[in-house]
Amino acid sequence: MEKKLNFTNQALDQINKITNGKDKKFFRITVQGGGCSGFKYSFGFASKSNKDDVIFDKSVIDKSSLEIISGSIIDFKKEMIGETFVIDNPKAKAACGCGLSFSV
Repeated sequence: MEKKLNFTNQALDQINKITNGKDKKFFRITVQGGGCSGFKYSFGFASKSNKDDVIFDKSVIDKSSLEIISGSIIDFKKEMIGETFVIDNPKAKAACGCGLSFSV
């Protein structure tokens, strides 16, 4: 089974904007244990990729995190309360009220 992530045009545009700095070569997506539902998404930057990373254009994700969110759609939303990356994960069975943590 191929490990795949889909990025909306809004997400790709934002990733291209924020990875233009010298130390920000890649936008890093990580799934960590924690949050009120078991897992939470984490976004950051990386100047290089690691041995266990999978590269999607200017984004990197480690293989363990990719197992959990493979098949997801990565989007970037601008709303009155702020701007954020959003992951629509078809494997998520439940999510907390704030939308930052989930269970599979």
